[in-house]
Amino acid sequence: MNRRPTLPGAAELFRLTAAAPSTEVSTSEDAPQQRRGSGRTKHTTKITVYVSDEELLALEQARLVLRGAHSLGVDRGRVVREAIAIVLDDLETHGDASLLVRRLREQ
Repeated sequence: MNRRPTLPGAAELFRLTAAAPSTEVSTSEDAPQQRRGSGRTKHTTKITVYVSDEELLALEQARLVLRGAHSLGVDRGRVVREAIAIVLDDLETHGDASLLVRRLREQ
């Protein structure tokens, strides 16, 4: 029995996000739908991301600001999933002019 995990292929990783089922809610019928973080659901897939001490501290401070100033009790994972959704939506919408592309080109 093969106990090695199977990983998605390149085609699956880089498929157009429009092909994925949408769970977003739009405020207008003609407004483009925005992707949302998955929120408080059971997640079956895990990735590991290494961050610097400063990045982890900034993430924790953001979580505390959301809790204290905005009454949003969210964990760091939820903040990260929402941030990923925002960045991917911006990339899909603005392409070459997206914040992600511009920041990665600066490095």
